[in-house]
Amino acid sequence: MPAFNKILIANRGEIACRVMRTAQDLGYRTVALYSEADADARHVQQADEAVCIGPAQVNQSYLVIDNIIAAAQKTGADAIHPGYGFLSENADFARACEAAGIVFIGPTVEAIHLMGSKRLSKIAMLEAGVPCIPGYEGAAQDDDILAREAERIGYPLMIKASAGGGGRGMRLVHESSELLAQIRTARSEAQNAFGSGELILERAVIQPRHVEIQVFGDSQGNIVYLGERDCSVQRRHQKVVEEAPCPVMTPELRQAMGEAAVKAAASVNYVGAGTVEFLLDQSGEFFFLEMNTRLQVEHPVTELITGQDLVAWQIRVAEGQPLPLKQDEIRLTGHAMEVRLYAEDATQNFLPQTGTALRWEPALRDGIRIDHGLVEGQVISPFYDPMLAKVIAYGATREEARRKLVRAVEDCVLLGVNGNQRFLANLLSHPEFAAGNATTAFIAEHFADDPSLSPQPPKACELAAAAALLFQQSANARAHQGGLAGWRNAGSAPWRFVLKHGEQSFNVALDVLSDGTQPKLLATLGEQQISLTLLASDSRWVTLEADGIRQRLAYHLEGDNLWLYGHNGNLQLIDITHQPVSSAAGAGSGSVKAPMDGAIVEVLVEEGSSVSKGQLLVVLEAMKMEHPLKASIDGVVRRIGVSRGDQVKNRQLLVEIEASEG
Repeated sequence: MPAFNKILIANRGEIACRVMRTAQDLGYRTVALYSEADADARHVQQADEAVCIGPAQVNQSYLVIDNIIAAAQKTGADAIHPGYGFLSENADFARACEAAGIVFIGPTVEAIHLMGSKRLSKIAMLEAGVPCIPGYEGAAQDDDILAREAERIGYPLMIKASAGGGGRGMRLVHESSELLAQIRTARSEAQNAFGSGELILERAVIQPRHVEIQVFGDSQGNIVYLGERDCSVQRRHQKVVEEAPCPVMTPELRQAMGEAAVKAAASVNYVGAGTVEFLLDQSGEFFFLEMNTRLQVEHPVTELITGQDLVAWQIRVAEGQPLPLKQDEIRLTGHAMEVRLYAEDATQNFLPQTGTALRWEPALRDGIRIDHGLVEGQVISPFYDPMLAKVIAYGATREEARRKLVRAVEDCVLLGVNGNQRFLANLLSHPEFAAGNATTAFIAEHFADDPSLSPQPPKACELAAAAALLFQQSANARAHQGGLAGWRNAGSAPWRFVLKHGEQSFNVALDVLSDGTQPKLLATLGEQQISLTLLASDSRWVTLEADGIRQRLAYHLEGDNLWLYGHNGNLQLIDITHQPVSSAAGAGSGSVKAPMDGAIVEVLVEEGSSVSKGQLLVVLEAMKMEHPLKASIDGVVRRIGVSRGDQVKNRQLLVEIEASEG
């Protein structure tokens, strides 16, 4: 008789879909949880049963332990898989499952509690003989003690939230004058994200690699490691690229790190999936960073090079069975690489984006795996993490995997919300990354001036294609209404379009050279001319020939809004041809508007106060991060439109500033 038959997944998005897939393949019934905002989400559609557990806000839904336990009891689920994030590393949640007689598919309460605290886990690792970074992990947390310990450690140093992860509550401090401000910011962010403002301090390891070891334990006392993952390419201490194996790994170093990771797990009698993270410095010395007591976001790269399903391993161990393989039976073959597709604007300091996923077509082909929780029409809200999908490539060599991943990233069609494909493709194509030389300093060193980090105007061929699609829409509309088809003879006046992208407007003139089912057009943009032939189109794709080159483009046309998808990602153009000039132009001002939907954490100015360009005015919280909004000009605050705690919409006025004279 199995230990359980129905698994509730206490999560959402791609990880809920991922766990569900394996659970259903193994014959288990599955239950999804969803907030009111996620009622039509993919993980809800794929589950056998689903239960609504509250409003969109996570502290009223996905973080409410009592509601989750009640949903399991209501549906008869006798096991809960927490995924990652949310309550996956919450000891109280694991304890509540235990008290309710529900199997928690994860480690013990004791292991979660200990390893969930960077402070306590570091003390335990020092006692177990695992190499650790010098620092301060004491219980005393007042500013004076932290400042004194910082002087002892020396600069640069890292401030880290003791609880949680994902880069929140982490700050790099270069000198003592920055320390107190950074401590307060880190403490506030940690308190908001994890419910604990406890911090630790560590000596900053300069330009290390971030290498983690996948470990697994069972209830019989067996613990193995399944190779390593290199997660060095990071932004704001959040992983951007993960790969396995590590490009600089040797068999001897792998064994040393693997055995240290097993020692760390054994010190807490670890059961289930865990990841022991290390910093590997340029001399080959490595230091314990933390242990994550859950499945990692990047677990697919380990699955691809080992041929193992780690969720299946988790379920097996939770049922009390031994690990399926011994250490000497684990083999690493080939190379795997993963990137995270985020709803964010790389040209605006990676600001998370809200909107609607109007089109989503993942680029699935040989050697490509895409884990996602997206459906077309889904609203990307400010309440959850901005990660939309994980794109993973496998190849016989690192170069083969890298090359496949670049193509897959470029070919994933996402329209309606900004994604980071262009940034990811440029990063993966960088010579230093291709050579395997990336450290945690890679993005800061090599991407300060990368074109993917600054707004780029649409290409002439994109503007020409957009005008052709708008022209075709107009012609089809006329034909549908019983009028002329809209095609004009060569002697007629050209069609003229004004297309807006961001704050820029572009004029395109279209001459119809021949009509018919495949009209030939001539687009004029200033001094440049492009010959076009519309070969075929439906409501999702257009095939055209531009200056002798045939291409197929994904698009979405809704009223005056046109979204085009190319290798540079999502391009939105607005047809303002028939709008009054005043509404098409729009003057700049010192007004500060919300860059996305979110909640106001702090308002730091008052009406009538003088402000300087660059001064912090408002702190906005959205997608699990705090976003400082600053004055763009010197001036006087004439109006404040929000208060602390307010929920705001994208482009809503927050602070109105009148420019100083002179």
